[in-house]
Amino acid sequence: MDRTNWSALAAELDEHGSAPTAELLTPAECRDLTALYEKPELFRTTVDMARHRFGSGEYRYFTHDLPAPVAALRAALYPRLLPIARDWAARLDRPSPWPDDLDEWLAQCHAAGQDRSAQILLRYGEGDWNALHRDVFGELVFPLQVVIGLDEYGTDYTGGEFLMVEQRPRAQSRATATPLQQGHGLAFTTRDRPVRTKRGWSSGPMRHGVSTVRSGRRHALGLVFHDAT
Repeated sequence: MDRTNWSALAAELDEHGSAPTAELLTPAECRDLTALYEKPELFRTTVDMARHRFGSGEYRYFTHDLPAPVAALRAALYPRLLPIARDWAARLDRPSPWPDDLDEWLAQCHAAGQDRSAQILLRYGEGDWNALHRDVFGELVFPLQVVIGLDEYGTDYTGGEFLMVEQRPRAQSRATATPLQQGHGLAFTTRDRPVRTKRGWSSGPMRHGVSTVRSGRRHALGLVFHDAT
């Protein structure tokens, strides 16, 4: 975590709605996490994206009994992202209900009926893609999340770039495409970011997805800091 320039990451999130971290996992650790996909007992459900018209590919939600690396990453990232979340809330004149302690925040989610794990392991094969969406599962939302690439872009797979599309008022939408580097995280907005206007700050709605995988197989770990209904 200390190898990431968090001030620079915050500035890039302000500008683009997404920003890369330094390397969080070694290639061996990435392979170990990818191998977990073959252990169905670790997951509460599997989602076939084509069946639900979310795109094409598959992902699995972990149970609350998270593998140690997943739990450690989530716990370490939350306090780094928390000041950014609070700053965004202040600029948008919104409540900032997130306590310093992640477990306390998750307890609030569970009390509100959001009591299912939202941590995901994603798998895409050739031709797969993910439609633009937001990971909002209830009233309680943490405004930032992180995706970590588990395969080597350009070697294990091609295509499959992470997409973000910003809906701009009275203008065409703006898109960015980011290749996920193996072991590196990409922090991004869950639903919107503060945008400066002549009248102050306004909300810039954003959605994310994945472009078509052209070859190979792509895995990613998704870390969400609120739980699902």
